[in-house]
Amino acid sequence: MNYAAAFNVIGTLLLIESGFMLPPLIYARVHGEGSFFGFLMTAALLAVLGLLLRAIPKRRERIRGKDGLFIVVCGWVLASIFGAIPLVLGGATPNYIDALFETVSGFTTTGASVIADIESVDKSLVLWRSMTHWIGGMGILVFTLALLPRAGNNGFRIFKAETPGPVAGKVEPRMRDTALALYKIYISITLLLFVLLWALGMNAFDAVIHTLGVVGTGGFSSHANSIGNYDLNSPIIFVMGIFMLVCGTNFSLYSRAMHGKVRDIFHDEEYRFYLKIVAIAVVCITANLVIDRGMRPFYGFRDAFFQVSSIISTSGFASVDFDLWPGFSKSILLTLFFFGSCAGSTAGGIKMIRILVLWKIMKREIFKSVHPEAVMPIRINGKVLEDRIVTGIVAFVCVYFVLLVAGTALVSLSGVDYETALSGTLTCLSNVGPGFRLLGPSNTFVAFGPQYKLLFACLMLLGRLEFFTVLALIAPDRGRHFRE
Repeated sequence: MNYAAAFNVIGTLLLIESGFMLPPLIYARVHGEGSFFGFLMTAALLAVLGLLLRAIPKRRERIRGKDGLFIVVCGWVLASIFGAIPLVLGGATPNYIDALFETVSGFTTTGASVIADIESVDKSLVLWRSMTHWIGGMGILVFTLALLPRAGNNGFRIFKAETPGPVAGKVEPRMRDTALALYKIYISITLLLFVLLWALGMNAFDAVIHTLGVVGTGGFSSHANSIGNYDLNSPIIFVMGIFMLVCGTNFSLYSRAMHGKVRDIFHDEEYRFYLKIVAIAVVCITANLVIDRGMRPFYGFRDAFFQVSSIISTSGFASVDFDLWPGFSKSILLTLFFFGSCAGSTAGGIKMIRILVLWKIMKREIFKSVHPEAVMPIRINGKVLEDRIVTGIVAFVCVYFVLLVAGTALVSLSGVDYETALSGTLTCLSNVGPGFRLLGPSNTFVAFGPQYKLLFACLMLLGRLEFFTVLALIAPDRGRHFRE
């Protein structure tokens, strides 16, 4: 393990987190909020620790696979640990465990919360909480790579360990160029959405908060009733719904479009599958709301479109209390909890590419049961997937369900009902945010004990880093596997 090089990168990350605290720090100072000193102390601590880690002499060795895993896991954990300090010092949470839950939820873009009355919290803390979404959305380390002058192969190890999805795609030949290209797109989408929300009637602060939540697919709001605080007939609902779907798309497709390959977006097999799932879910829920609840078709479509966009992108915003919907509609939303959006997006979940591959495996096995001599390789976008990729996808889904079952069993020990335990585990593992019953969109995680909040936080990190990053780090190094 090349600890010196790893600590050097982690030091850079801590310096960057210190810099990100400047906007809420300045806001707190200008508006005379008590959270100013918490931000000042934390930013100073991060800067000192970052400089100390940067000062460690490093050897001229490349970062290997396990080094990249170490950097990513430690980076995310440390960012969450230090990011929680302003929340507890500023009085947003009564204790550090609650603050840690909140920042882990933010950085992993989960959006689950333990703060019941967010409107009574200092606005600088609300801003910082939503900024963690935006920072974690594209990836903390991806931003770090964008600032490193010579990332090279070292950057590739980090990028590969942090980027969600099995085939996120290489956008540029050099990792720093890749990170910069992704962030140019990310920032452009952020600015565009902010302008639209502001123009449609949101005040500037709310527009910033909801923009950060949508683009990072996080879901933190500046209001206790989330988007339900606004006029549901406003274009804001549809603009946010569309942008949530945009941010659930593989960002490398946007990079290709910027280089004149616009058709690549609609020719991409995962993207088309993604849109089909969205369309089917919206139509089914709309029909169910119209038939079962007697809603007008437009209102049914409006609510269905927003909530499907929110759940499948794992943003977790709520325009209505969908926990009160008919069982059929809730079952569809629960299925979308599993699916998530596209690989290479800011969203969580299993990812559409894996669901698509599993669908093709199922069709192949059914066909081969009738025609056992048939040879049917799995293809995505016309290219045959290697066996190791297919095996990795199947293994990932197996681990996902093992963690889901184990997590649900552990949460059930708290005494909550099964639906709450299952949806709570699932929403954290897929980084969605709200669940059902006691964790519905009108509730929070505040009632759980500290041990369960830590369990949920671990599930969020495992889900965001896609299991194998963490599991491979703690596995014994048996040689060449981690040296490539």
